[in-house]
Amino acid sequence: MALNLIMIGPPGCGKGTQADRLALSRGIPKISTGDILREAVKAGTELGLRAKAVMDRGELVSDEIIVGIVRERLQQPDARKGFILDGFPRTVAQARSLDQILEGGDPLVVVELAVPDEEVLRRLQSRRVCSQCGANAEPGGDASADQDACRRCGGRMITRSDDGDASVRTRRLQVYARESQPLLDYYRPRPSFRPVNGAQHLDRVEAELTAAIESVLAVGRSSSVPGHAGRKL
Repeated sequence: MALNLIMIGPPGCGKGTQADRLALSRGIPKISTGDILREAVKAGTELGLRAKAVMDRGELVSDEIIVGIVRERLQQPDARKGFILDGFPRTVAQARSLDQILEGGDPLVVVELAVPDEEVLRRLQSRRVCSQCGANAEPGGDASADQDACRRCGGRMITRSDDGDASVRTRRLQVYARESQPLLDYYRPRPSFRPVNGAQHLDRVEAELTAAIESVLAVGRSSSVPGHAGRKL
């Protein structure tokens, strides 16, 4: 069964780190909407050209274009075994569109990485990112504060400007809380939704996340057995 996964959580909760680990261990792509948008623009696809025209005007790319680019990316061969979506969906409208894209396929696993605001603010204050590829130093690890070189590309690790400003950090959390609540309300009733405590060491978060994912996939496997009255995901 394919692993189709999205993770919801505030900035600094460790979504990127956990997504990278899962993508590597499962052999599935981590799909960032920012990356695929840039790829579509660079490739000169129809949707990419439409997106470029919008961005050149300084406007936000519409849901229609974003959904179309995501749809095209999920149809590529490397996503047949599953995928991890990063940065999508952000709204209930996008979530409904994703449901339509995946209709008839394997279940969408939705994980909320829950971290208290105080811990998120502490992590953002000390978070460092690669100046070359944008990768984060792994949060919660003993070496994260002392990591000078990116483990992915060797680039210099720096503090993001918006992470270094206390008022900006607080405002980002407020925006996240306001924008994520409708999305969480949309997904929470599903049997494929799982909360995970993200305020732990990253290895413990990974173990809990893996267990949460497997619990959803196990239900999906059993419900596909003829004669088994499993829950529909």
